[in-house]
Amino acid sequence: MKIAFGVLLAILTFLAVSSGLTKIVLMQQEVEFFGRYGFSNPLLIAFGAVQLIGGILLPFRKTRFTGAAIVASTFLVSLAILLMDGNIPMSIITAVVTLLLCVVMRLSWRSDS
Repeated sequence: MKIAFGVLLAILTFLAVSSGLTKIVLMQQEVEFFGRYGFSNPLLIAFGAVQLIGGILLPFRKTRFTGAAIVASTFLVSLAILLMDGNIPMSIITAVVTLLLCVVMRLSWRSDS
């Protein structure tokens, strides 16, 4: 179980950090997609920075809950936009990842208290 949790944590950390970095460097796909929903470049960079910070906090036991909460919040925003866009396959993936982040939050909360 400990190994599975470690693998899950590594995958979620990679997703959060890579997702944040693509927004910070203003990848064309991200700029076009989020731009359709009112995200300016500075707002997209800030959104990506929040994702990146959450991803950086995720692997460490003392900051895991906070990191997971931050990343889950940003993924919920992305999920809402994906649903508005009608992108159901990516919406499902984002929803599953968000649920996994909630599992990490729950497990982290129990281990900290």
